[in-house]
This record gives sequence, structure tokens and C-alpha cells, in this order.
Amino acid sequence: MGVKWGILGTASIAAGCTIPGMKQAENCELYAIAGRSETKTLEFQKRYGFEKAYMGYDALLADPQVQAVYVPLPNDIHKEWVLKAIRAGKHVLCEKPLALNAAEAEEMYAAAGEKGVILMEAYAYLHSPYVEQLKEDIRSGVIGEVDYIETAFLTQGYKEDFRLHREFGGGAFYDLGCYCTTMILTLAGACGQREQTAKEGTSCGKIPFPESVKAIAEFTEEGVDMMTAGILRFQGGLRASFNVGMNLGTNSNSRFDRLYLHGSKGCIRSDVEYNQEGDLQYTVVSEGKRLERRVHSGQNYALELEQMNRCILRGEKPHITPEFSLANAKLMDAVLKEIGYY
Repeated sequence: MGVKWGILGTASIAAGCTIPGMKQAENCELYAIAGRSETKTLEFQKRYGFEKAYMGYDALLADPQVQAVYVPLPNDIHKEWVLKAIRAGKHVLCEKPLALNAAEAEEMYAAAGEKGVILMEAYAYLHSPYVEQLKEDIRSGVIGEVDYIETAFLTQGYKEDFRLHREFGGGAFYDLGCYCTTMILTLAGACGQREQTAKEGTSCGKIPFPESVKAIAEFTEEGVDMMTAGILRFQGGLRASFNVGMNLGTNSNSRFDRLYLHGSKGCIRSDVEYNQEGDLQYTVVSEGKRLERRVHSGQNYALELEQMNRCILRGEKPHITPEFSLANAKLMDAVLKEIGYY
């Protein structure tokens, strides 16, 4: 039998991404759905085949059959419901960003440790073979020593959405910037692993943290950042930049994603959108030679759920570790402080 999952809320990301992933994932049972609207909750139960439907999140957490809980709620109430789920003895997969700041994240991981349950932050894209291939290219030295990383993620078309409200933890950086910061930390970590391998023949696995953070933002009248850009500098000279926005344009729902890495022997260029699946392609230029990388990725949310299930059933280490999430939360704090968000 698989892990019995419960979902707190009927959010669009659950409907469009995570529930389809659960249906594909091994050892995964869509056991319970909870919501605050009886009509919508029952509609979710019927559409996706949940065994149980609960009116209110507390009722789901009280069900002893629920082993793990997925939290796709607005950012400002992640902490409240993650802690309630942990105290109920449930393993938790929480949508990104896990917390509004590093202090909240530390409290949540401390509670999970005390209760002996798994808490993992939901960055589905980091489970993709595409990201693993990028890391392998860095570690292999195909573009030499990496000295610059650039990434961008810009969208548009927001109307009525919690992301447009400061009190709900909205804004471009909370919603999109966390993709860029986690990508930068992941790839910077691969650079560090290459350096450690060259020196000692082993992989250090340490999570890098920038020694300098600079950022600026464009705000709405309500105090929500619609576009944020930043420059990071790491020890040893590695630099990184990011640009995120919810106001790419005004007349469509298109988006812009970019990843570029510069090294002493060449570069990597990718226009693969964050969290894509299927046949993905990017370009490696190494000592004047152009190489086309092709990577097939399954549904990232299914990969994420399968990994979480292995952690629960087999004791596997979470792919998104507490150490990584806390490092990213501290980096986000530094950027938010720079732009004057708090």
C-alpha cells in the first residue's frame, strides 16, 4: 500500500499540478481533501477520486489514516497549518516558499524534528533530470570554472490573486524569486562540489551562501513588488544575478524564462521554462564547440511525490533538505531587506 495523502485546500496549483502528479506517482494514495467551501471540496472529491472529503482543515488533520499532508495554502498561513499538521503527527510537503522568513522556517523544521516527521519544501522543478544534467555539466568541467550565473522568471496576467496582496505574502519575489534563488544556490553548490572534487576527490555537499546581496524592486501603491532584480557575490568570485516580475506585459499571458552560465571554457544557455516536463533542450558551448543537450523529464510533481513517499516508506533523505531550505530562506530575507519589503 502507498502513502495516504491529505490536501489542505482546493488551490489551483493542487488541481493543475500536484494532484495530477499524485495520480502518476508510485506508492501514492489520494485519500483526503479538505476545504472551506463545501461545494468546491465535494467537487474536488468527485473529480479526482478522493476517498474522504472534510469541511475544514482541522477535521482532515484529526483523521488517523492520513499519513502525509500537502499544504498549498497562501504564503501567510503556511506556518500555522504546517505546525498544526506536524503536531498531528503528519509528514508535510509544503508549497514554496515554505515560510515568510528564515525564523519561521527554523521554527517549522525544529517542530518536525521534535515530532519525528518529515517536512519538505515543494520545489518540484528541483527533482527534474534537467537540473541534474545542469549540475553534472558543471561538475564535469565542460565549461571550466563557472564565474557567472544569470536567471530570470517573468510572468503577467494577474487579476484577482493572493499574490497581489502584501498581507498574504504576495509579490514577485516571494512567488517567482524563490525559483531563481534556489536555482542559483543549487548550481553554485555544484560549482563548490567541482572545486572540492578537484582538491580532495570527494564531493563536499555544502550549501553556498553569498557574501554580498544587492537588490532593487518596483512596487505597487499597495506595497507589493511587481518586479525585483538582484546581484549576488559568493566567496571565490562567483557572481549571480536574477530578475523576476509579474508585469512582463499587459496584453497576454506569456512568460520569459532564462538561464545562463559563463565559465572559463564556455557557457550554458537555456530557455527551458521553470518546472517544465517532456523533452527539454539547452545549449553548451565548450572551447568553441556547440553541444545540444536533450533531457527527458517526467511530470515534476510526480517525481517530487515519489521522492517524498520513499522518504516516508524507506527512510530516504529528502531531496530538498532542511539545510538547503533554510539557506534559501536566509537569502530571501537578505533580498527582502534590501528592497525594503520589511
